[in-house]
Amino acid sequence: MPSGLVALLDDVAAIAKVAAASIDDIGAAAARAGAKTAGVVIDDAAVTPSYVTGFSPARELPMIWRIARGSIFNKMVILLPIAVLLGQFAPFLIPIILIIGGLFLCYEAAEKILELFHVDETNVHHEAALDSGPEREEEMVKGAIRTDLILSAEIMAIALSEVADEVWWQQGLVLALIGLVITVVVYGTVAVIVKMDDVGLHLAREKSGALASFGRGLVAFMPKLLTTISIIGTLAMAWVGGGLLVHNIAVMGWHGPEHLIDIISQFVIGLSPTSWVGFVEWLVFAILSGIFGVIIGSMIAPIAHKFLHPKAKEQGQ
Repeated sequence: MPSGLVALLDDVAAIAKVAAASIDDIGAAAARAGAKTAGVVIDDAAVTPSYVTGFSPARELPMIWRIARGSIFNKMVILLPIAVLLGQFAPFLIPIILIIGGLFLCYEAAEKILELFHVDETNVHHEAALDSGPEREEEMVKGAIRTDLILSAEIMAIALSEVADEVWWQQGLVLALIGLVITVVVYGTVAVIVKMDDVGLHLAREKSGALASFGRGLVAFMPKLLTTISIIGTLAMAWVGGGLLVHNIAVMGWHGPEHLIDIISQFVIGLSPTSWVGFVEWLVFAILSGIFGVIIGSMIAPIAHKFLHPKAKEQGQ
């Protein structure tokens, strides 16, 4: 009996070690995949506040909560099963999906850059809602959830590429973990951002000079913060989208852009201190893949506007 108990405890310990190793592997894979989705996440956080602009402050948090719930449904109910099935039965489609996602990110980044320099302003922009009633709120929430579905699909595809060699249940856990964490981070950040104006206005009404001054400064700072987030999101989209294209078109057989970036990278690394090699290599790849992404996106934007937004072009003339 004692020997049987000892054997049982040994088996339990072995299982526990395997489980712990699996958890470590899942955590490491989730961290790697999460880092690759940074550009899309920043863009998601930059875009979402615009959907609650113009509504009563009392409706902002409820709207964000509804969008967050829609985001969870998008990731967990729609995209997660599709991603796991794709990873198990059609992994050869992953590079193609990532190329499509990369093209979309490059288009989005190039569009914003072109509009910034007034080169192409044919895209439709929604100004602050003058009608902030229930119907308008429903329209904006549904629009935000549709946009989230596209961004979430990109996040899941990028994450799936990082765990393509894992078994199906590990893929599912990693994707579910990434989906939950990203949703909490994005919409928690959005909630803080959209309420900072209210906090600033409240403090500005205080009699104390220091608090009132801080409140006014906070109100003045928030538009600059949103602009900064938007710029960072645009650069991140260009880098991530271009990187997806460079890597996955190489997987599909065209190594030209990857080889060119590698040649330039090696040249720059040769001019850099040894201790900076890793950072310089990453920086050169990020810059060059971002430039490549903007070039590709700039080619796509006029075509997309012609076929997707013909009315917008007519209004811009």
